[in-house]
Amino acid sequence: MVFPPILVNSLFPGNLVDLPAARITADIVGIANYIIHVTFILACWILLTMSFKYIGKPTARIDGWEKANGTAIYAFDIELPGMLYAKLVRSPYPHARIIEVNGEDARRQPGVVKIVSGKDVPYKLGIYVGDRDILATEKALWAGHPVAAVVAKTLEAAEKAVELVRVKYEPLDPVLDPLEALKPGAPIVHERLGEYRKLPVFNPIPGTNIANIFRLVRGDVQEGFSQADLVVENEYSMPMVSHVYMEPMTVVAHYQRDGRVDVWTSAQSPFTVRYLTSVSLGIPLQNIRVHVPYVGGGFGGKAGLNLEPLVILLSKLSGYRPVKLSLSREENFTSAAVRVGLHARIKTGVSKDGRMIAEEIRYVFDAGAYADYAVNVGRAAGYAGVGPYEIPNVKVESYTVYTNKTYATAFRGFGHMELHWCVERQMDIVARKLGIDPVEFRLKNLHKPGKSITATGVRVREDAGRPDLCLKAVAEALGWGKPREKPDRPWKYRGIGLAVFMKGPAQPPNSAASAIIRFNEDGSATIHVGTTEIGQGTLTALAQLAAEELGIPLEMVRVSTEKDTLFTAYTWQTVGSRSLFMDGNAVIMAARDARRQILERAAKVLKAEPSELEIVDGVVRVKGKPWMNVAVKDLAMGYTYPDGTSIGGPVIGRGWYIARHMTNLDPETGQGSPTIFETYGCQGVEIEVDVLTGEVRVLRIVSAFDIGKAVNPLLVEGQIVGGSVMAMSIALMEELKYGDGRMLNPNLTDYKIARAGDVPKEFRSIIIETPQLDGPY
Repeated sequence: MVFPPILVNSLFPGNLVDLPAARITADIVGIANYIIHVTFILACWILLTMSFKYIGKPTARIDGWEKANGTAIYAFDIELPGMLYAKLVRSPYPHARIIEVNGEDARRQPGVVKIVSGKDVPYKLGIYVGDRDILATEKALWAGHPVAAVVAKTLEAAEKAVELVRVKYEPLDPVLDPLEALKPGAPIVHERLGEYRKLPVFNPIPGTNIANIFRLVRGDVQEGFSQADLVVENEYSMPMVSHVYMEPMTVVAHYQRDGRVDVWTSAQSPFTVRYLTSVSLGIPLQNIRVHVPYVGGGFGGKAGLNLEPLVILLSKLSGYRPVKLSLSREENFTSAAVRVGLHARIKTGVSKDGRMIAEEIRYVFDAGAYADYAVNVGRAAGYAGVGPYEIPNVKVESYTVYTNKTYATAFRGFGHMELHWCVERQMDIVARKLGIDPVEFRLKNLHKPGKSITATGVRVREDAGRPDLCLKAVAEALGWGKPREKPDRPWKYRGIGLAVFMKGPAQPPNSAASAIIRFNEDGSATIHVGTTEIGQGTLTALAQLAAEELGIPLEMVRVSTEKDTLFTAYTWQTVGSRSLFMDGNAVIMAARDARRQILERAAKVLKAEPSELEIVDGVVRVKGKPWMNVAVKDLAMGYTYPDGTSIGGPVIGRGWYIARHMTNLDPETGQGSPTIFETYGCQGVEIEVDVLTGEVRVLRIVSAFDIGKAVNPLLVEGQIVGGSVMAMSIALMEELKYGDGRMLNPNLTDYKIARAGDVPKEFRSIIIETPQLDGPY
């Protein structure tokens, strides 16, 4: 068998293997290593050349038709008998002590059922640090902080009554800049920080505004700087931005008199909603049932726990009637979570030939009023802090800091977008000062699979992917180093730029996923998984995995789109780029379990061994003798012989997957294995700048990702294009503006996002498929 050089090179960079002429020494260790390498290459080659019916094929989304024709059900569409409606009273001050909440005038309004203040719901929330009030109790911590809620028989009545709730405040000095918040004497956002519950990996510092510090240390940076020929230091920043998902937050909750709770919510992670609600409110977990219908986008903004506990308690306090709370777009801007802001300082030491010797980084993330996911964003940015580069001496300090602004949560990339903005700008500046081409400079220092040691002290997997191939592909597509077409006007200028990146799922070592595949009477199969469909297309890819494994037509596979914690198989969360890998492996295991049952049953019917059988298009047949067969539908519920005797029963496959290769990180040095895998990629753009008007136009975007196996290339390209447009929008247009501590642009008139006319005319998406042996295919 002849192996193409690209395959061998992709697995062993810098160690090209010529198999026919390779010399095998008599050394036992050498022979063992050779066998391992050859086996690895052979396995990868088999995976690359295996013929699939559904895997790797562009397939339309299974949820596309319902969404296109308007029949998809979202949380906003839920209506229950006797339902009440809630609206929020929000603080006009960024920092103020609450003296009194007076709802007497509001109570007298027709249709008003209940006025609730923070003292009525004295619980603390928080996924990592329990610092969050359901409604502001002692203090309002940002302008827009909900301090009371009105429940009424109609939405209109609730909206009128909200205006009549009188809240007496004592304004306090706010702290709005995270760098100022770190200084001694700054106003303290959380005076009771030392009293809050927290997970052991996070360490809020009482008496300060520090929600967490993550430290990463490898080697000796000071010694590294002393050996460097050039040291470059710069500062970078990114503002807070809004997720701007299409569907604002909606929650419907019914607290029933027997203690059972039903919640319908626009959330990414139903099992997290259930668990954290139980922990926070003291409701037995088995009494909480969370329903998640279709979700109109999330981008991390609907991860964790949001408005669900408030609406649950409003239902209880309003006579156990169901209550709906839907935020307006303006309320969603000011009262729901946003993306963190960032200030960074990077100091880089390099040799004159372009080798990185040392790097010291200080990240300061603006968490707003609550820690929420922001502390984990800061942690993820800390351990991935130097990006996809091998640097022997590293020191990273990543601070997550409270301020009196809207609280921050997860956002696409989970800290990686922010850190790579800083790191990649630094790479360009250092390359320029060295007089080295930026592409060449990056290639010298990029991770090398199987060889490089990451900043957390872990050797990069041999099958991790090829950042160098991604970089070269984008540079070539951009025409790097070649003359470019000139603009049509002398006052316009064009330029190209690129950036390399890596991203791994930010999840704990014990995060898990499960799947159940249930066969129906007609031989079709229904998949139950906990991951939600928030626009990423995962459920379509999971259907393709199941159809491939089961040997039945794709149209005979249905994935349950509504999530219901009473029936749905468990998954940790739909966050962090984990779902297709984790839930996909669980689905494959469940499909193989179901397939085994079918083959064992068919073997008795066809009087053959299971290993002699195959399933093709819903028919089990003897290999080489396709006329000896039995339909899957005749086996799915159990097989009945002509004489009426039966065997088996309903086929139900089950599968699971848990994070592997991960460890806890050393609390002092950050050393350890923080992620199950890394995905490498590179993006480049060509822009045109009008120096008279200041207009910046993105002419084209080129992307290359090494993703293992593209289960559905159509959806992969859709994600690349969609993510590129969002990134362009954030880079050129988006920023939450504050004045006197108040958000100045809480609407889509003043908060600018990319429109259709801003989208580049040219996209090029390059998919590189270095096989990852523990990934789905």
